[in-house]
Amino acid sequence: MSGYGKGMRFREFERAARRAFREIPEDYTSGLDGLSVRQEALPHPVFPDIYTLGMCSTESYPSDWQGPETTRSVVALYYGSFRELSRLDPGFDWEGELWETLTHEVRHHLESLADQDELGGVDYAMEESFKRSEGLDFDPSYYQSGDEIAPGVFRVETDFFIEQEWTAERLARAGEVGFDWRGEGFRIDAPERLGDAHFVWIDGVDCGPGELQLVLVRKRRWWEAFLKRPAEELWESEAVARRTGGASARVPDPGRPADPR
Repeated sequence: MSGYGKGMRFREFERAARRAFREIPEDYTSGLDGLSVRQEALPHPVFPDIYTLGMCSTESYPSDWQGPETTRSVVALYYGSFRELSRLDPGFDWEGELWETLTHEVRHHLESLADQDELGGVDYAMEESFKRSEGLDFDPSYYQSGDEIAPGVFRVETDFFIEQEWTAERLARAGEVGFDWRGEGFRIDAPERLGDAHFVWIDGVDCGPGELQLVLVRKRRWWEAFLKRPAEELWESEAVARRTGGASARVPDPGRPADPR
């Protein structure tokens, strides 16, 4: 597909969407009854300037066997939502967003065939991440709903989270926090407060177009399960990572999320 520039008209968008749909191999579109390209925008019911670009509507029919014959889906793309976002973002990439949205919705269909809902978790994580960025109440464990690419390492779209358990006493004694990334060891100065969870934005580490955060989670003692606890104490800070020259365990190169091509 070629670049479209600004101000893509509906008919042009519809033709581009159907061309992109035909590019997806048949192995991935089995059970899909087609692509619907809608003119309307689909705004978020609560958050302004957030729009649904696409949706996968799936129906399952009773059967002892789960497959394309019993699970049927239709993918819808909302041209109006693309248009509204392009007005908000002068650098809006029509081509990239169209392909990413289409393949995302096809993956929803494939997960329905396999009776899985991994992308539902990613969608949840993205919404909670938005709440956090807006200063609203959010689920502090939202990143765990993303893809776990290694033990304790999670990806939500292009952002990465490394989770570690600490006690406040041990963190204060250590003075530093170490972590591994892509086969290299790094350290940062320990934050002054731990709270129930402390999100540390990491500078000085290459993780592509996204961000890397350490999530320092307070280690709970067994008897705390029986206590009525107040609202969670959450902290955020920034830190510059220093290379230490070694790594205790290799974290695989996360790369980019796979598209169903």
